[in-house]
Amino acid sequence: MLEYTVTAQRSDSHGSEARTKDAVLTLDTDVNGRPDAFNPAELFLASIAACMIKGIERMIPLLKFQLRGVEVKLHGVRQDSPPKMISIDYELIVDTEEDDRRLALLHANVRKYGTISNTVAAAAKLEGTIRRKQ
Repeated sequence: MLEYTVTAQRSDSHGSEARTKDAVLTLDTDVNGRPDAFNPAELFLASIAACMIKGIERMIPLLKFQLRGVEVKLHGVRQDSPPKMISIDYELIVDTEEDDRRLALLHANVRKYGTISNTVAAAAKLEGTIRRKQ
């Protein structure tokens, strides 16, 4: 089993900081929001994106998959009462010459082996597509 530790501390009424290892991340915890930091919902979506990109990095050598880059676009829908994310849609955009069958295989593996994406999919609708960069 792997374990992870993150600590977060309020800096002031406009923000907080999260820390792990040697990394520090500014968090938007201001009630009015702030443009220079991720709010909790955006951080949640970013963690899904990071999970998917990391999953692709793991699959590249196993599948001998050739790519030049990856982009993930996410859109989350939050309900107000009770407040929660009810759905997340994503689009994986892969810069590759691989054929459609191999692209679908990469997508299937990303969906199957993603720690964060599997956790989210168990709690909310998580749907998306993969496509080749134009």
